[in-house]
Amino acid sequence: MVLCTLCLYQLLRIGVDLLNRNGRFLSRSVFGLIAGGREILEKVIELPRNIKQACLLSLDMVYVAVAMWSAVALRYGHLDFHLGPVEIACGIATILASALFFLRLGLYRAVIRFLGHQAIWAILTAVSYSTLILGATVFFAQAHVPRSTPFIYFALLLLGLGGTRLVVRAYYHARLRSMSENVIIYGAGQSGRQLLHALHHGDQHHPVVFVDDDRHLQRSVINGLQVARPEDMEQLILQHDITQVLLAIPSASPERRKEIINSLVGFPVHVRTVPTISELLAGEASVNQIRDIDLDDLLGREPVPPHPELIERCITDKVVVVTGAGGSIGSELCRQIMLSYPKELILLDNSEFALYSIERELRDTMVGLESEVELIALLGSVQDQTRLESIYRTFEVNTVYHAAAYKHVPLVEYNIAEGVANNVFGTWYAAEAARKSGVETFVLVSTDKAVRPTNIMGASKRLAEMILQGLAQGETATRFCMVRFGNVLGSSGSVVPLFWQQIESGGPVTVTHPDVSRYFMSIPEAAQLVLQAGAMGTGGDVFVLDMGEPVHIVDLAKRMIRLSGHEANQDKHSEDHIDIEFIGLRPGEKLHEELLLGTNVTGTGHPMIMRAEDESLPLSEIHQLLEDLTRYCDALDCESISLLLSTAVSGFDDHQVRYDHLWNKQAEQSAQKAQAVSNVKVLFADKT
Repeated sequence: MVLCTLCLYQLLRIGVDLLNRNGRFLSRSVFGLIAGGREILEKVIELPRNIKQACLLSLDMVYVAVAMWSAVALRYGHLDFHLGPVEIACGIATILASALFFLRLGLYRAVIRFLGHQAIWAILTAVSYSTLILGATVFFAQAHVPRSTPFIYFALLLLGLGGTRLVVRAYYHARLRSMSENVIIYGAGQSGRQLLHALHHGDQHHPVVFVDDDRHLQRSVINGLQVARPEDMEQLILQHDITQVLLAIPSASPERRKEIINSLVGFPVHVRTVPTISELLAGEASVNQIRDIDLDDLLGREPVPPHPELIERCITDKVVVVTGAGGSIGSELCRQIMLSYPKELILLDNSEFALYSIERELRDTMVGLESEVELIALLGSVQDQTRLESIYRTFEVNTVYHAAAYKHVPLVEYNIAEGVANNVFGTWYAAEAARKSGVETFVLVSTDKAVRPTNIMGASKRLAEMILQGLAQGETATRFCMVRFGNVLGSSGSVVPLFWQQIESGGPVTVTHPDVSRYFMSIPEAAQLVLQAGAMGTGGDVFVLDMGEPVHIVDLAKRMIRLSGHEANQDKHSEDHIDIEFIGLRPGEKLHEELLLGTNVTGTGHPMIMRAEDESLPLSEIHQLLEDLTRYCDALDCESISLLLSTAVSGFDDHQVRYDHLWNKQAEQSAQKAQAVSNVKVLFADKT
């Protein structure tokens, strides 16, 4: 009680100090009194939690005393009454006993701003106990007070204790609303209601209305929010000054999500979403995890259910190797392979950090699997054929997914010899090791840039395809096949994360060319199709994945800007403006990518996988090409490398070695030496 008294005294001092400082103003205006009270409340809110609890206990005891006195006064109907020693003793006993019961009931453990049903019930219980204590002390002490006093006391104390907390709670929430952004929740279903509940406990978003397509829910009120029609979206945004629209429709189909997102593109709001139903069911995310729109939502393509028998054919109870296991595609292949319970999964990568990261992730995943999968992480390069053969033979490997490659077009243009060595010879060594070791299936992860390439990266990948086609012509127990697809969302170097980063920093968003377009596919979808295509191969097959329609990058940039609540290419003085800057095609890039060299395409048993009939070379010619290419790479002769690729790869013509850093530096130094020799000759010619 001493601590409570001191805390109450400190609280009163704060109030008196504020009142003295604002006394002149308070005497003039009621608004000054309100302002002073608000300032007191702000000071109290900033106090440490234990001090606030002690202050609240002290204040409650004041309420108990005031409620008892007021109950007697109300019963008599006047203030001219006298309380004797017995009555005062009953009051003191009630105050002390109430304090003990209030503490015992945990009345001060609840955070007022999160006041819920349990806290309200605790207040009701505490008031009831205090009333029983008062009634008992009055009865047994035979105090001279009206017998109806405890009933009046109950009502007054409940009003004091509960009302104070509700006022503070209302003030806190009003304070949060003034600092938060007004948002619309699109979807009034279970996910929308869960999101509303989560947002009520935060301080960043203030939901003002639901929007839902269901006509049965429209014009109703759910958890205090009205449900409006999608047609009223523009009016709602203007009326409530909306800054964000949160999509709480995890079960909606990709096509429906795309339609909704398209309908919101023209509004000056930031469109965000909750995770999809598959992520929620898998436990990978929760409803209250709000994130930006994925390009998957913009594409709006309904995923085709996988064929489990195809995926399991080359994986279940088999020893599987993934080269480039730490990369974007390689790591996703590993994740999905784990779900089909291989006998052993061998991760091969030359990056220590990438290998460590994917191994740790997969071991965490294994905890939730019913069957234990033996996981083996190996450091190594695909250019080391001896190590590859040793790995394949030692572990008796059945299936190899070859995802190790340099894929960034400009970087390979800057490092031609190394890019070709990794992409071409890495594939050659990995495939030869597989053939010699009796590996059952070898699947190459290829790219659409291999079709009529304009860059070294694409040409090297096409030559890698031709190597497998050549090996498939000979007598071998290994089935060689390759899977070709376009850009993968979320992979390293992907344009989408770059655009989000540029938008968050205020722009500009950089696009290479106004007409550039690309095919897009999600990483899980691509990896899943690679696993299925690998099971279809008969030998030398070139599988092409259905990538849908190509996407114009500038249109993608504009939509991402608008969905972030900004305007593209508008008034540069506007705060919501983000400019789009065209920086020109990078070295080796082309405007439009292709997936097929010709029209000779046949279907497979899978609607998303096609089989292409591309030209190939005899194995003898492949060997001769590789011998020549080895000499050129060892000599760092980039010009000869480019000429050889143009001879072997259809469509790769007129490539100029202009960007390779080492080649250019050597050429510069050679020119300097030649100039020095020329100067010496001129000098000696003058002397003769």
